[in-house]
Amino acid sequence: ATFAAGFAVLGWLAYRIGVDHPPIPERVVTEEGRALFGAEDVLAGQQVFQKNALMQYGTLFGHGAYLGPDFTAQYLHKAALEMARFHERAGLSPAEARARVESELKRNAYDGATGTLAFTAAQASAYATLDRHYRGYFQGQRVDEALRRPKLSDEDAGKLGAYFAWAAWTTSAARPGKPYSYTNNWPPEPLAGNQPTEAAFLGSVLSLVALLGGTGLVFFVFGRWRLLGWHAAAGEKEPASAVRFRSPALVALTPSQRATPWYFLVIAGLFLAQGLLGGANAHYHVEPGGFYGFDLSAWLPYQLTRLWHVQLALFFVAASFLAMGIFVVPLIAGGEPKGQDALALALFAAVVLVVVGSLTGEAASVKGAISQSGPWFWLGTQGWEYLDLGRLWQILLTAGMVVWVVILVRGLRGTLRSEHPGNMPWLLVYSAVSIPLFYSAGMFFSARSSFAVVDFWRFWVVHLWVEDFLELFTTLMVAYVFVLLGVVPRPTATRVVYLDVILYSVGGVIGTMHHLYFSGAPAVHMGLGAFFSAMEVIPLVLLTYEAWRFMQLGAGTTTGAPIPASGAAAPFPHRWAVNFLIAVGFWNFLGAGVFGFLINLPIVSYWEIGTQFTANHGHGALMGVYGMLAVGFFMFVARYFLPADRAAERAMKLSFWGLNVGLGLMMFANLVPIGILQLTDAFRSGYWHAREPEFFQQPAVRFFEWVRLPGDALFIVAGILPVVYLAARTWLSRRRAGGAEGSGGAAGLVDRG
Repeated sequence: ATFAAGFAVLGWLAYRIGVDHPPIPERVVTEEGRALFGAEDVLAGQQVFQKNALMQYGTLFGHGAYLGPDFTAQYLHKAALEMARFHERAGLSPAEARARVESELKRNAYDGATGTLAFTAAQASAYATLDRHYRGYFQGQRVDEALRRPKLSDEDAGKLGAYFAWAAWTTSAARPGKPYSYTNNWPPEPLAGNQPTEAAFLGSVLSLVALLGGTGLVFFVFGRWRLLGWHAAAGEKEPASAVRFRSPALVALTPSQRATPWYFLVIAGLFLAQGLLGGANAHYHVEPGGFYGFDLSAWLPYQLTRLWHVQLALFFVAASFLAMGIFVVPLIAGGEPKGQDALALALFAAVVLVVVGSLTGEAASVKGAISQSGPWFWLGTQGWEYLDLGRLWQILLTAGMVVWVVILVRGLRGTLRSEHPGNMPWLLVYSAVSIPLFYSAGMFFSARSSFAVVDFWRFWVVHLWVEDFLELFTTLMVAYVFVLLGVVPRPTATRVVYLDVILYSVGGVIGTMHHLYFSGAPAVHMGLGAFFSAMEVIPLVLLTYEAWRFMQLGAGTTTGAPIPASGAAAPFPHRWAVNFLIAVGFWNFLGAGVFGFLINLPIVSYWEIGTQFTANHGHGALMGVYGMLAVGFFMFVARYFLPADRAAERAMKLSFWGLNVGLGLMMFANLVPIGILQLTDAFRSGYWHAREPEFFQQPAVRFFEWVRLPGDALFIVAGILPVVYLAARTWLSRRRAGGAEGSGGAAGLVDRG
């Protein structure tokens, strides 16, 4: 019911975004009727923006990279200043000129019947000035001394200027029948009369009500009914504190399970490359022109390193989910049909093809090897953050996920026949099907779709796919691991999964709209997004409530020195896998919950969007939750290829502390303090000012950027390199069959004795 209700509302909001997004005028003219630019120029400028990955250089409507300027706010501020100078030259006083500027920018002169937008003389003068500015800015002239920007032709730079002019117009012109702009008066710009709307204040207040009221209600329910959470209900047998499990060395591995080391070898390589690129991105903040004197930007410009950094994060997490699903299915089913290993290896080859092809295409697009008139949208980059890969690679990746679902269903076929459609094996199938299904939502737009429409569907992937359906698959995997290890009864695990579906559906589905406050969506998207995204924090608060019990599930098995099937005392082999799962809960609450809620309030997001606080939430939520989970999955699998290995145990321990301490240092020594400085600057000096590259050249900001170096180094050296070492050793041990007479094969993971 919660699932259906949430998507019914999203369907209505999709209709609203389709009919109420900001119009793109067919013609923009002066008061005398002279043509300035038109819809084709705006759409061509958007495509220049996409093809050159400028969303990974700066931001538009607050969305994109954090080091370059926000082109929307920059254009609006520069245009307002130029308009004021125009009126002062005409004889108005500074106060009169400012009042005239605000009036002209707020007036919506768009005629829907003719598709014509008329600029005032001051607006036309500002457009001519900024047209010259952006032509120079993107043709190699050093307008400032910050990042190396793409070098564009005069024609492309002119069309890009038209695109920015249209975007800035939507942020100031009043939405028909409303006292605020198409972007709910964002960005904050006093010269344009942009200030927070009533909806922003009301949405923020109701968010707090939703969070506090919902949290209290959930605490009451969990205190009242013990059957919720990781607790056995009345009549269920609670597992013993000393669990009897089968040693990994005695578990017979199936052919498809022995194929997964190929996945984890590539996953480790992607993780290492992603970490190194993250270090390069961070260094660009302190040395925009190079890397310790080496001109790195000539080979790997910032927009490409950041594009790859974001893309590789999704690739290594998604690949780990594919590998974990393939590995766990034989444990659930007690075996596998013939040919599963061939399918697993074929899928692996397809994943490698998509990764290599998409990264190569993105570089070709950014570096100019694919022309503006070429197939950049299909083979290069679509140009939207998190959906940067070309459309062809996106289709192939979706097809690969469908093949993965086939592998899972094929492996579970016998089990599914004997299970009720509401039981855990079926829930695993449903969650697996949802992964390609909701990833494909990122194909509901074209290269000519308006930004507001693109952003709506893009965040179905960024938010719904990642924060809801990968979260559901995560819960199922964690629950299944605990069931297979014998530390949680299966009915308890099933209830936890259902509770997860309900709680995440209540807040997470409609809460997707919290990304769309200021990108051209109607105000109703902001109201609903604010209220329901606050509820997303509630299940994360619940994790802290259940944290002690959750930790006992793993810790109890280690201290109890359980007796494996061989009869000899041995420590719990999955200690570090469980510790990574505990880390997932910690970062879920802190990175996704606390720091996510911090920036989700509309009144905070109004000045904060696109600043380092956004990066702080992104690192805490994406790396802290899904990155740690991916590594935790690997630690679980690695134990079956490297059982009772002291060197592997030390590497797992080092990686756990390196990744968690390194991530903590990144956030609290760098992203949080700079986020505070940047938010303060946005409030005092203007959002446009806080988003200029020069902000990062201030002494205090540069200090905190250099302070990040120890955390990054620890994360890469002590966190990622041990993962690479373990992945290499796992791959070398991939032919280990395991098992022993009477071990029960793959089904013998647990001996409930």
